[in-house]
Amino acid sequence: MSPTLDEIAQEFGVNKVTIFGHVAELERKGVIRRAAPGVSRGLQLVGSESARGATELTILGRIAAGAPIETIEAPEALDLADLLPADRDVYALRVSGDSMIEDAIREGDIVVVERRQTAGNGQTVVAVLPDGNATLKRFYKNDQGIRLQPANSTMEPILIPAGNEVEIRGVVIGVVRQY
Repeated sequence: MSPTLDEIAQEFGVNKVTIFGHVAELERKGVIRRAAPGVSRGLQLVGSESARGATELTILGRIAAGAPIETIEAPEALDLADLLPADRDVYALRVSGDSMIEDAIREGDIVVVERRQTAGNGQTVVAVLPDGNATLKRFYKNDQGIRLQPANSTMEPILIPAGNEVEIRGVVIGVVRQY
């Protein structure tokens, strides 16, 4: 956890405005970055490219997936680290099976999961069944129990009667696919 700007100022015996200027310059030079706007302990060191691998891509513009559009390059930077929320506990799992293909989650994909113990109806969750097995499904809860719904019309849902619990280990917040 990084120190606050006040803590840094106290450590060096200077005022917060001085530290703010130094931090802004270190950000400009790419040495540090803020986890998110307004986060008081959100300063992060940026490792060297050789130490952490390339995490930045260039988005060159837009491409039509329907009717063709005019080719216009409008480059912008995409830092892959920005796709992972720094203020939340996330982990990744590689998908095995095809029960979620109608939600565009396929065998071999990597799902990014926010660690949580609860979920809302319709959210895609990592669930541990009463028998200890884990699965990736859409979560629905009502008075009759829990329904874990696959996103594959050829498969039946998993029904857990009321009184039996399913352990939620997280909610899917992203999918990464490699071809």
